[in-house]
Amino acid sequence: MTARLEPAVAAPTEQPLAPTRNPLKRLYRWVLSWAHHPLGTWALAVFAFLDSAIFPVPPLFLQVALSLEKPKRSWWYAFVDTAASVAGAVVGYYIGFALWEAVGIKIIGELKPDVRASIETSAFRFILVYSFLPFPYKVITIGSGFLHVPLATLLVASTVGRSLRFFSLAALCFFLGQRVRDFIEKYFNWVCLGIGLLVATVLLVMKVFLRQ
Repeated sequence: MTARLEPAVAAPTEQPLAPTRNPLKRLYRWVLSWAHHPLGTWALAVFAFLDSAIFPVPPLFLQVALSLEKPKRSWWYAFVDTAASVAGAVVGYYIGFALWEAVGIKIIGELKPDVRASIETSAFRFILVYSFLPFPYKVITIGSGFLHVPLATLLVASTVGRSLRFFSLAALCFFLGQRVRDFIEKYFNWVCLGIGLLVATVLLVMKVFLRQ
């Protein structure tokens, strides 16, 4: 008696994304493309490292993409993002500490008086809060070096703040899955607007409360 061979059912393939001229969306998709690369985890580490000290390449989008590809590794990608970000903080710190005039000021510009005063008076709290919120992290790392904040303070506060940020993102990806990416892709402009409004709100809160 011969066994019947059933035709194989092709796995559903991801639909190609429509072309876009939106430069932010093109950057977003370029970052996502690394999720399917053998060196995707290393790319995540490099992006997080550079984001901490040199120029912004948003690692959270790649963390989302990697986590959606392999949900069980969401926590590992959060760890990689955190570790590389804190490692980059050391580079940012020494740029501010030893290379402020030559490099640091060209990357972040002059520190605003309220930011400077807050770092000088309550460095740990400031670093912890704003390493979690959507605020340019390299301003914190380079500024801390320039103002000679103890490196241990930067590292401990950053580790707590960045861990909360990236592991919260891991939780969203682990529990909500593909819905996260679908939502970002479908409402990308609104997501960007929301992030922009959140950043503006953070800056406004800083301006109001740091003066108190």
